[in-house]
Amino acid sequence: MTDPIVPAEEAGLDKPLADLRSVLIAGEALEAWAIQRRLFALGHRRVLVAATSGRLILLTRPLLGGFELVSIRWQDLEEVTLRVGVFAADLGVRAGKATDLASLATEGSQRVELKGLRKAQAQAVYRICQGQDQAWREKRRVRELEELRARSGGIQVLAGAPLGAAAAATGGDDAVRRLQEAKRLLDARLITDSEYEAIKAKIVSS
Repeated sequence: MTDPIVPAEEAGLDKPLADLRSVLIAGEALEAWAIQRRLFALGHRRVLVAATSGRLILLTRPLLGGFELVSIRWQDLEEVTLRVGVFAADLGVRAGKATDLASLATEGSQRVELKGLRKAQAQAVYRICQGQDQAWREKRRVRELEELRARSGGIQVLAGAPLGAAAAATGGDDAVRRLQEAKRLLDARLITDSEYEAIKAKIVSS
């Protein structure tokens, strides 16, 4: 992805962007980045946040030189919020305990607030965060569904799909257990009503 257009008043971004690119791993693509406006970074060098194909990166540069970097894997992202004001935008990020975000506790999760970002850039980063969050939610949903399916003894949740060889040979007690597992899938909204009815019909008729 092409970098966002750098406004004329943003001269001097070559170094932080070079620092950012220096930490990208092989195959990792920089998709969007956002920088703090100078007005919001009077007492420190500005924070740069970047969304790549594999993670969210927060890059800060101490006054004495060098830079510090924090990575948040997309699978650890729990929530991202965006507040757009008249002059700038604030991006809020909440990540799980697996992240290496230094401000997070060893248990649970906490938020980090990135204030005073350029609006268009912040919105671009936010869109990518939202897309990644939705994608990983779906991956977790599918994984949980597969685990529940395995625990149920091979119930297939697609209408018209076979229940598996074990289902045909099970007795009444096993049928009850499978019905209960299917109901748990429905209550967890991992299957639809029609899929539940299809599963129930196959269990009852087996």
